[in-house]
Amino acid sequence: MSKRTRIFLGILLIYAIGIAAVLYLVVTDIDPRYRESAEESLVETSQVLATLVELDVRDGVIDTARLDTLFRAVYARSFEAQIFSVNKTKVELRAYVTDRRGTVVYDSTGQSVGKDFSQWRDVRMTLRGEYGARTSLDIPGDPDSAVMYMAAPVRWTDNTQGPGTGEIIGAVTVGKPVQTFGQFVAAARSRTLYVGLLSVVAVLVLAVTVSVWLVRPFGLIGDYARYVKAQPGFYPMRLLRRALALLRAAYDEMRDALAGRNYVADYVQTLTHEVKSPLSAIRGAAELLQEPMEEAQRQRFLGNIQRETQRIQEMVDRMLELTALETRRVLDSTQPVALAPLLEELGHAAQGVAAQRRITITITVAADTDATVEADPFLLRRAVSNLLDNALDFSPEGGEVALGLRLQGRWACITVCDQGPGIPAYAQDKVFEKFYSLARPHSRKKSTGLGLSFVKEIATLHRGRVELHNRSDVAGVAQASTGAVASLWLPCGPRAH
Repeated sequence: MSKRTRIFLGILLIYAIGIAAVLYLVVTDIDPRYRESAEESLVETSQVLATLVELDVRDGVIDTARLDTLFRAVYARSFEAQIFSVNKTKVELRAYVTDRRGTVVYDSTGQSVGKDFSQWRDVRMTLRGEYGARTSLDIPGDPDSAVMYMAAPVRWTDNTQGPGTGEIIGAVTVGKPVQTFGQFVAAARSRTLYVGLLSVVAVLVLAVTVSVWLVRPFGLIGDYARYVKAQPGFYPMRLLRRALALLRAAYDEMRDALAGRNYVADYVQTLTHEVKSPLSAIRGAAELLQEPMEEAQRQRFLGNIQRETQRIQEMVDRMLELTALETRRVLDSTQPVALAPLLEELGHAAQGVAAQRRITITITVAADTDATVEADPFLLRRAVSNLLDNALDFSPEGGEVALGLRLQGRWACITVCDQGPGIPAYAQDKVFEKFYSLARPHSRKKSTGLGLSFVKEIATLHRGRVELHNRSDVAGVAQASTGAVASLWLPCGPRAH
């Protein structure tokens, strides 16, 4: 995975974690806020009912007859209230009254009259003159049966005392099932999650829109229009694949816009590091040439300067080619390319270089393998040539380089096998990095380190991939004691006629 991709995915991950954290805090805070709101309403209701009961106290005795009449009428009342998405049709508020000993003298549900509630927190604290409240389960073990209870004291006052003063002779507790407002909590959570997910989608759509409309307002659409116009017929699947390729291009441009500054900085830093060594060699040789020396030694130093200069030139040329290739998001034009003739052509072309070190090039294509891919012929030829040159560089004198072609489903696989030392364990994750190169066994010199990066970019443009492994790790390839296998995977297109 490239550094640009990691940066872009890192930004998306940070955004996703931030949104998830905010949603978690908001969602977990909804239920306590609803409970607080319900508690505030229940406190007021309990005070109202306590005042109503106090009006009927005679000589310190609580009379609940009027309260009983009130709740019977309320429970029998018929109504319908549409509260947002909830349709409410009955009163679910409940109440009970306890005397000064905590014994229930009235219960609107008719279930607890005569019971001792003095140990319940709402009754115990209210009879002591403190704020009493509790939440209990109607059905043990069933959290959905929870009920919130808030109590208010019932005071007995004589004519010399004002309202709300005097001796506490009982308590009025009102209760409300949590489930009655739990549906509002569930609805609020659903709406919050919906808004959060919608915001994530909106940000992603905005990012893609900005990359398409502001970075390249018409370029991608123009590319697609030219591609459709150039088609000899109507091929829906081919057009769909092209459209997906354009979407990937928009994503890449958005990623480059986010990580472009770091990308250029890394390029410059790496190129400077790689050029420093040959420049030092050229400078050293030039300084030595200023001193008197024999002609043979002078020619040797001049040869060093020429080789290092050629190395810098090759590095710059490869760098320009790779940079130009990376800026291409889709292939401008493609045509059916038969892979078997391509391998034959490249194998024969490399025979001259291979013969200098007595290396044999073999080409193995199954008799029934007729692989044709939609590709840019020039770029595809360059990719396979780079893999072949790499195999020749690492092959020992008198060794063998094997070119192979096989089909696997809708994929064509070109393999290039050598008998060199293979890939060291420390280098297996770095071989496709820019400027990373291993010393050639026969010359002990490194290349520019851009060849495999070039092949990787070409494979990506063709919706394929390239892999490099040791021969012992690859199934389906003739085994050898040492050596590496480069595999170029390409999606098959229509067969050539």
